[in-house]
Amino acid sequence: MLQADGAASRNDLLMQCQADILGRPVLRSSLPDLSALGAAYLAGLAIGMWPSEEAIAHLACPHDRFEPHVSSARREELYGGWRRALERALLDAKAGASSDIWLDQAGEAGDSAHS
Repeated sequence: MLQADGAASRNDLLMQCQADILGRPVLRSSLPDLSALGAAYLAGLAIGMWPSEEAIAHLACPHDRFEPHVSSARREELYGGWRRALERALLDAKAGASSDIWLDQAGEAGDSAHS
């Protein structure tokens, strides 16, 4: 199971694609940002509101659940496409890392055309 939160998790299509590609359920928090909730839980733990981390783990957190809906063959096809896209992105990033078009004349990041 994958648990998701944050801005990208608000996209139902993305969450369904994740479930389909992983072949596992995806749980999306109904809360907009779990980071704040986690900080509150830790603060409560520090002042003794909960006796242990295990007690916090048992607290209910509302969520949406996305179940995989594709065959194993389709899952492999989708995963292969994702791998190819990742490889292209990594190659593009590597090629861009050696380029100095984003460096100004002092060698610092910036837009030298607008300096």
